[in-house]
Amino acid sequence: MILVYAETAIQLNLIYNIINMEDSIKKFAEQFSFKPEVSNKENIKPWKNIIISGMGGSHLASDIIKKVKPELDIYIHKDYGVPDINSEKLNESFLIANSYSGNTEETFSFLKEAHERKLNVGAISTGGKILEYAKANNIPFIEFPDSGIQPRMAVGFSIMALATILSLKDLLAELSKLSTNFNPDVLESKGKEIADLIHGNVPIIYSSLKNECIAYNWKIKFNETAKIPSFYNVFPELNHNEMTGFDIIPNTSYLSEKFYFILLSDSDDSPLIRKRMEILRKLYADKDLNVTFVEILGDSKLHKIFNSIILADWVAIYTSRLYGTEPEKVPMIEDFKLKLQIEIDRNK
Repeated sequence: MILVYAETAIQLNLIYNIINMEDSIKKFAEQFSFKPEVSNKENIKPWKNIIISGMGGSHLASDIIKKVKPELDIYIHKDYGVPDINSEKLNESFLIANSYSGNTEETFSFLKEAHERKLNVGAISTGGKILEYAKANNIPFIEFPDSGIQPRMAVGFSIMALATILSLKDLLAELSKLSTNFNPDVLESKGKEIADLIHGNVPIIYSSLKNECIAYNWKIKFNETAKIPSFYNVFPELNHNEMTGFDIIPNTSYLSEKFYFILLSDSDDSPLIRKRMEILRKLYADKDLNVTFVEILGDSKLHKIFNSIILADWVAIYTSRLYGTEPEKVPMIEDFKLKLQIEIDRNK
């Protein structure tokens, strides 16, 4: 009887988390109504370059801004401390620590070192030690709402905050429009269709180099939401190496049986990239590899980006349903963090 109750509790928790994730997707456009306020704004010094620290879902917004604002010199840092670049560039940069939880240790080490070196630094978070440190040291910061969603689902809040602290008024105006003209619901059926199509396989996402942030987003949604392996690469680089790993002969065919290639096609890609995609699709299909095109659609550059991001969310949530995985939480990541902290404390 106890076992039955335990199994029922697990099933109910799974259903709750699926509903919670679906709700996050459906309400995603509301994030663009967020109007961030910069505290300690007067302490932001003039800057020429931008360095943004963020891990996992917390650097997706940085990737998007780098894509849509190519005129900005943006370096995205995904490691401990301050990046190892020349001191002149560091002194001319605005360094931003972006962590949804506020407790990401790599990002906190970036913030602390930047402040100790008296660099031009700011912070974005829902709370945690990053926000505490910013407040205690009069560092410019934005506190966005802790809505309880996972960082990978909060890219709307994050990009609004980044655009605000960087004073990108034109970008903010465009993003704000998405609060009323972006509808995640219309992508649900397509997401289910793709999930059914790739079920039983390991998805590999390919895109143009300029759409790398979109391909990466698809990969992490499969990893974190669906809890399945997934990988990505970009054209034209993959034509010089990765594709030869799928030049199948009888002795290697079994190695490729479980892969499903999703080619993210964009009408804004150069004709040469689109031609490369079509030729590769034919080559893979001739070798009996699973491959499909998914068109990146939308009325504007931002609309296309967020359409593809939300489509990936729907594909991942339906993939999670098909496998019966827990879509919202990331217990393996939390377990890793706990074990890492134990090791750090032991070596103090």
